[in-house]
Amino acid sequence: MSDLFTQAVFIAMVASGVRLAVPLLIASLGEMFGQRSGVLNLGVDGIMLLGAFSGYYAVLRSGSVWYGLAFGTIIGLLLGIVSAVIAVTLKAEQGISGIGVYLFGLGMSDLLFQKLVGTPVPISSFPKVQLPLLSEIPLLGGMLFRHSLVVYLAFVAVPVSMWVLNRTTFGLNIRAVGQNPESADSLGVSVARVRYATVIIGGTLAGTAGAALAIDLGIFQQNLTNAAGFIAIALVYFGAWRPLGVMAGALLYGLVNAVVLQMKTLGIIPLAWSDIAAMVPAIITILALVVVAQRFRPPAALTTPFSRGT
Repeated sequence: MSDLFTQAVFIAMVASGVRLAVPLLIASLGEMFGQRSGVLNLGVDGIMLLGAFSGYYAVLRSGSVWYGLAFGTIIGLLLGIVSAVIAVTLKAEQGISGIGVYLFGLGMSDLLFQKLVGTPVPISSFPKVQLPLLSEIPLLGGMLFRHSLVVYLAFVAVPVSMWVLNRTTFGLNIRAVGQNPESADSLGVSVARVRYATVIIGGTLAGTAGAALAIDLGIFQQNLTNAAGFIAIALVYFGAWRPLGVMAGALLYGLVNAVVLQMKTLGIIPLAWSDIAAMVPAIITILALVVVAQRFRPPAALTTPFSRGT
């Protein structure tokens, strides 16, 4: 157990936790926008899976991690449009339609992988970028400032999301539509347009998150996300539909996951208990979610389709 608290292991463990939090953070921020406007998208994991395969395959063929990230993002955008049509225009039951999108992503990503690749082939990962001066800070430098550009951008997205939600007309419309779409509509706000925009943002970021995950791991396999998309949805509730709360939840999950992985690597957790240990991050997230859910209420119109005049 003492090996877990040596400085080198501790720095590596925290750095790993930050890195593991990034796909969850990106996907959760996107889902947060959709939920704040009243749309719950349970298809996040399926979009992440297709984004992951698309990003992986693009890197495999082009050799460029940035092409891969862009391709995964585009696939996420397209699936976001599909999700918006289903939930907003067709007014389908959001839970069932979201599960349909998830199953489509799960099956299609595996089918494409089997047909186009067959067996896992390693790809290059994102290069590390050491921030000048900051990376030399004792302890913190190794933990926070020696990551890839994607990690930094993911955390920059948090204050950007806060600004959009709290300081822009678009953010005000999102909050109004999520709380009382009838009142927003009476003031001239297009409920459908706002919801389309937020669901597409959510899909785009979910695709980005999936591609970032696959490229960071340098590999693709069946069900690569391991239900990370559903964890991302839970983290939106954990974060009380606020960017800072979502970030805190993603970091909690990532750090707990990193601790468990490190303990398994060091042999602190017996091999026979490895499957149980793998459940610990999800269990802690669920427990935290229960506590937070008692203190905060979701947007009033969440999961409720809007029809003018009804």
